[in-house]
Amino acid sequence: MVPAPELAAKLQSLRSSLRALGSLLVAYSGGTDSAFLAYVSHQVLGDRMIAVIADSPSLPRKELAAALEFAAAHSIPAHILHTLELESPAYARNDANRCFHCKDELFTQMESARQRLGFAHIAYGMNLDDRGDHRPGQRAAANHNVLAPLVDANLAKAEIRTLARAAGLALSDKPASACLSSRIEYGRAVTPENLGQVESAEDALHALGFLEVRVRHHGNLARVEIARADLPHALTIETLDQITAALRPLGFTYITLDTQGYRSGSMNDVLPVEAIVIAT
Repeated sequence: MVPAPELAAKLQSLRSSLRALGSLLVAYSGGTDSAFLAYVSHQVLGDRMIAVIADSPSLPRKELAAALEFAAAHSIPAHILHTLELESPAYARNDANRCFHCKDELFTQMESARQRLGFAHIAYGMNLDDRGDHRPGQRAAANHNVLAPLVDANLAKAEIRTLARAAGLALSDKPASACLSSRIEYGRAVTPENLGQVESAEDALHALGFLEVRVRHHGNLARVEIARADLPHALTIETLDQITAALRPLGFTYITLDTQGYRSGSMNDVLPVEAIVIAT
């Protein structure tokens, strides 16, 4: 599959900008954006790039395994950093700036690694569509002078998926997968225990055949978001009983199915405007 001329030109621009950097650490989560950036960076820079994975209780084990598998399949050098954001009270209290503290921890560690290894730059997989969302991590990236090559190449999410598909990358259509902490309601402390509840609950839903899900943690209540296309399957007595049987043993007294279905960032719906303004 050959991308359209305009998209091919953007890819060439991305390659040129990466080549000019000389050496690069890529913040790599295993999602389509960061994986595509790592893939192209490796094509251009070879062993002068490393894909850096931040590992903590907020990263699902399946995502860590998938990220490592993708890197190995394409001979991309990868390194795991064990980040300590949960030890920070500012992160654990889980306010509107939680993502800032997470990325600040990641980029602080990556900067130390960059200096130790003698690499020139750090980059992450922000794309054009990310700019209008509530993403405090972008402020942390700016504070640490982290580059956003996909934005510089004017690449939007759909275009990155198209280019990944053209390159034959298996994750070109991979659903978005934010960290597990994004499932915990604002104001509820983030702990290894409630992150484990969410991870186990989503694994159970995947086992029931629901691929795109979120389990939002509201204390003893689990609010389940399922892709709208899959809601008809979920809305049977048999399936609802299966969901209840899977999630209640994990510590949830009440399980509710969100009638709007899965939507990215639904926890942000409750944030006051001033919190969003402060965090951006």
